[in-house]
Formats: sequence, structure tokens, C-alpha cells
Amino acid sequence: MADKMKIVAITGDHEASVLEADLPVPGRGQIRMRVEGCALCTFEQRMFTGVVPVPLPFIGGHEVAGRIDAIGEGLKPEDYPIGKRIAARTFYSCGHCYGCRHDEGNLCTNGSEQDKSWMAYPGIGGLEQYMLINPDMVFFMDDGLPLEKACFAEPLACVLNSIEKGRIEIGDDVVVIGGGIMGQLHVMCAKVQGARVIMSEPDEARRELARELGADVVIDPTACDAVETVKELTGGDGAAVVFNTTAVSAVAQQAIGMVAKLGRVIMYSSQHPDEPIEVSPNWLHNSEAVITGAVSPSLRSFRRSCDALSKGIIDPGKLVSGVFGIDDCQKAFEAAIRPDTFRCIIKL
Repeated sequence: MADKMKIVAITGDHEASVLEADLPVPGRGQIRMRVEGCALCTFEQRMFTGVVPVPLPFIGGHEVAGRIDAIGEGLKPEDYPIGKRIAARTFYSCGHCYGCRHDEGNLCTNGSEQDKSWMAYPGIGGLEQYMLINPDMVFFMDDGLPLEKACFAEPLACVLNSIEKGRIEIGDDVVVIGGGIMGQLHVMCAKVQGARVIMSEPDEARRELARELGADVVIDPTACDAVETVKELTGGDGAAVVFNTTAVSAVAQQAIGMVAKLGRVIMYSSQHPDEPIEVSPNWLHNSEAVITGAVSPSLRSFRRSCDALSKGIIDPGKLVSGVFGIDDCQKAFEAAIRPDTFRCIIKL
């Protein structure tokens, strides 16, 4: 085996390049993953466009899938078979901070403690042909699952963490605001939970895709008062659950207006810019509604995501906007930042 590997790095403003680095060697208790594919999340897109400043070169990549390539001392081959299809939860959980001790490793505050000394440049590492991971980062997937779908393990896990906080019951009215990739995944998951799903999205093509993926009703918020429309659809009560998947704070205000008494509002997306919204304490007191957030994938949601993808319960195929070879990484990033695409995947 060659002692070098290729990596995709962000090297400048709107610039991605293929670089070379030493092949990492797994130490005791480590697993070397052959990364076969990595999807370009909005996180990588914001670094590519300079919205999020990072030291350059920078190696992004956390929506990764591949196979076990080698294991270090202390690990049993029967537990981690060479060639097994896996996804990696690259989000670090230290196990001892406040979030981790409350069984919510997605809220870990010690991400900087993760050992990345094997990396040639700063970053996450999913856009390298090989990366070192710990056993608790490994999630097995069906070997026959197409690579393009396996790359959805991480984003689907984030959505399932959100869905879990919504506590959807069969027959609930559920509103999903925003028809981007995360909104579409919310539609599919809410439908599997037995909800009547209402999508609010201004773009016609995205509304139609939401219908294809299971939305029962679609709303164009530029053509109507979305809050009043939801109230009308629900007999004046409002929705049991509202997921805001947009980065627009004014829409977050809308989400609160749509929810029923005892309902749940989940702020799924980070806000850019983060502008305060108004919430009436008296309304909150009288409605007993819950307003909460959902961030990153938990260990629990990652396992459920890999199971749902492996068993075909969730099929993200229609959300793949393009698959690019490693030498076409610049084209991949340029396609990913277009408003009409969902996920672009780089095959490594």
C-alpha cells in the first residue's frame, strides 16, 4: 500500500484543491477508515465561501461513509471486520462534561480535546481518503447500501435527533418550515412517524419534491399568511409540532405562531444572522407549549439513522444532486453552494 493519500482541502476563498499527505497509521484502539465518499454540508460550504473563517488549508468533511481498512492493537478483528461498510460520527464526545454526563453527547463542550495529531492540516478529516477514528465513532451499515445513500448517515442522524424532540404521535399535524435538504428529511421522518405533514416553502420545485417525499399539504408563504393557513388547516388549534429548518429568524417567529397548546417548536437550524425574536411569557404560561432546539447527532440518533438507511426505511436518493470524483472537487463545491442543489458528494 502506498504511504501517501489524497485529501481535499479548502485552500482559499471559493477555492478547493487536491493535496497529498502521509497515510495515517492506527495506534492502539484506533480504526483506520477508508473514506469512500463525503457529502458537502452547509458547514463546508460556509468555509468555502469565507462566511466561516478557518485556517487554510482546511480539511472539512463530516458526512462520511466508507469501510474499515485497518485496526490498531487492542481491537479484535471479529469486532471490526476489514472491509465492513461503516459511517463515522465525527462529532467528538468527551464522556465527562455536563452534556455527556446527561447522556447528550451531542452537547459536548470539549470537542477541542479530540486528538487530530495524525492530520497534516487542521479540520475534521472526512475529505481525506483515510482517517483515524475511535470505536465509539464507528457505526455499521449494510454492505449493499449504495455509497451515495450511506453518506446521509450524519445528516439524517441530526434530523432524527430533532424528530425525537418533537415527540410526534400518530395523527399529529406537523409543520416543516423550509424545503432544503434538512426540511425534506424532516418530511420523510415525520411521515414515517404517522403525522399529517405540512410543508411551508416559497420555492415551487421544493414544494413539489416535498409532495413526492410524503408531504400531505404544501404552503407557499409568499402567497398567503402561513400562520393563518396552518390555523385553518388545523381547525384553529395550530400544529402539534413545528420544525423550523431555516436560518431566518423572522421565520422562527412564524414557527411559534403556528404551534398549538401543548405543542412543540423545534429550532433545528442555526441562525445567520442570529436576530432575537419575541415570545410572550404569558402565552407560554397559558399554552404550555415547548420551544427547544436540536443540534448535531446524538449516539442514539446516529444508530437509528444507520438502521433506517440500511433497511430502506428512509431513502434519500432524490436528495443527491451530484457525485463528483476527487479531482473535480472544485466543481463539487461550486455545485454545492448553488441554491438549487441539495447534497453534492465527493467520491474519494
